[in-house]
Amino acid sequence: MPLVNTSAPAAGTSPAPVLSFSPVVLPVEGRPVDLQVRVTAPAQGTGLPVILLSHGHGGSNNLSSLNGYAPIANLWAQAGFVVVQPTHLSSRTLAHQVSDDPEAPLFWRSRAEDMTHVLDRLDVIESSVPHLAGRIDHGRVAVAGHSLGGFTANLLLGARLTDPTAGELVSLREPRIKAGVVLAAPGRGDVIHASMAEQMPAFKTVDFSTMVTPALVVAGDKDDSRHFTDVGPDWHADPYTLAPGPKTLLTVFDAEHGLGGIAGYDADETTDENPERVAAVGHLTAAYLATTLGLDAHAWQRARDALVSGTAPVGRIESK
Repeated sequence: MPLVNTSAPAAGTSPAPVLSFSPVVLPVEGRPVDLQVRVTAPAQGTGLPVILLSHGHGGSNNLSSLNGYAPIANLWAQAGFVVVQPTHLSSRTLAHQVSDDPEAPLFWRSRAEDMTHVLDRLDVIESSVPHLAGRIDHGRVAVAGHSLGGFTANLLLGARLTDPTAGELVSLREPRIKAGVVLAAPGRGDVIHASMAEQMPAFKTVDFSTMVTPALVVAGDKDDSRHFTDVGPDWHADPYTLAPGPKTLLTVFDAEHGLGGIAGYDADETTDENPERVAAVGHLTAAYLATTLGLDAHAWQRARDALVSGTAPVGRIESK
């Protein structure tokens, strides 16, 4: 049976040990550089579900790579998930190698294709990581992404867009992905500023109406991305509002774009540093995935009940 523990650790208890291994290097034909991934996994357990974690596109070098997102990756691994983090071509760590690529700087298509390559080579990844062989459940896979990574997750969950160069409708839905967690992702494209639409034309035509895979959308109620839109924090809830069910929205109180600091410990980019908030997001998202992937039918309900019964709730939840 898989080791999935979605209960928040009691005060004073030691967290479950995890193993982190990188880089696992995957040559991909036609990719300008090899695909490198970090794997973070529980030290014990078998039948472990997988979370593919897509990093954002922030200003630092290493947070937007396989070296970032340790706070949330470790929490998910402690809960019993194997977390696989690629370095997408959009990462600043690769800027000197791919700056002339026509898909730069966002690499919206390549980012989604990275996850398909990971799934195609999951057996290679499993055998390459010490003490992991034979412990992964290849049939239970989720995708998670933060910011631009949330945009990547949306595409893998079924959202479509029109290729701004070719003018063709593109679907990158990955049927092997059974659930998603979308963290502070961009919303609809018809409300973004003209200057941003010019820089990031892929955002303009995103269509959430085909995003059919179950997902939990996480948005901070103070995440006001004025450089993109004047809509306000509700813009980040669009992947919930505009997508068909089953979908769930977790609105995190007082959270800005970093959701308390999921991308890195003590990072300058985190404007709302709050370890308790990160722990709550990790616990709630792990519980959602445990239930949605069929590992624990009651994990999500227990987490929701605990959220409502708390004296100072970290957020609110709605579903459709």
